[in-house]
Amino acid sequence: MISANWQDATQQNQKGNNMRRGTLAVAGALVATGLTLAGCGSNSLSGGAAKHATGTVTLDKKAAAMVPAALKKKGTLTVGSDASYAPSEFLAGDGKTIEGFDVDLFTAVAKTIGLKADFQNANFDSIISGIDANKYDVGVSSFTINSDREKQADMTSYFNAGIEWAVPSGDPKKVDVKSPCGLSIAVQTGTVEQTDDLPPKVAACKKAGKPITVLPYVHQTDVTTAVVSGKADAMLADSPVTQYAVKLAKGKLQTVGGVYGAAPYGFVVSKDNKGLSQAIALALKDLKANGTYDKILTSWGVQQGAISSFQVSPHVAG
Repeated sequence: MISANWQDATQQNQKGNNMRRGTLAVAGALVATGLTLAGCGSNSLSGGAAKHATGTVTLDKKAAAMVPAALKKKGTLTVGSDASYAPSEFLAGDGKTIEGFDVDLFTAVAKTIGLKADFQNANFDSIISGIDANKYDVGVSSFTINSDREKQADMTSYFNAGIEWAVPSGDPKKVDVKSPCGLSIAVQTGTVEQTDDLPPKVAACKKAGKPITVLPYVHQTDVTTAVVSGKADAMLADSPVTQYAVKLAKGKLQTVGGVYGAAPYGFVVSKDNKGLSQAIALALKDLKANGTYDKILTSWGVQQGAISSFQVSPHVAG
């Protein structure tokens, strides 16, 4: 168990995270006085990797039949993942095992279509090119679906992420996320939250004579700790990061204002493996129907990003 003193144990390679939705380098975890850290590249309460819900996974023969023959024969999907983005994908306490809600969810998807998933740590900006080169069969790394990426590969939607705020429990300052005038706001440097979302609010509040005090931090851990300790009145980050921080805070924090600017994440597959993309979509539908999908997201505290329709290349399909 780690408590009392914070430890940012998730400072693995952050290169390439600026291509995700939202952040340049988010490695969300919380360790502050009186709090404990579960997962996030650090020891959990049991001294190893955190245990999370896996739900019920059964083989879907129809979905399995869609898998290309070469992948069926191999039996394992090689998955490229940048393990530096908690709680989506990050290194466990052993420094080797990749875990996170993306990992749990895609592992269940692979089992549903009769395959295993072999996660390999990779630089984020090398994963799609690695899929083109047949180095990886799938990319699972919080890829936001957009038309540019859909030109390179097929993407199957599985989660929605946007910007979300957190405040001390009870929301003592009654924070209005659209106009947080007169407040101190903690934010991670280099994120769109700092560069795009806050500046218009800062300008408007300054004009109104109630300036915002922006408290920038290099690491998301410090952002979260600033709010828990009372140094900052609120924080904002990518929605899964905020929701995971709230979960780890065990009643010290709450979200406020809802998620905005949301866009879907997608599992990435080569356009040459369209059968695999369709199989993944069907597997996600199965996992949603039997409750496994929601159990996995809830176990990581990111259930607010759940979706109910799983589509392949939704921008292309319209």
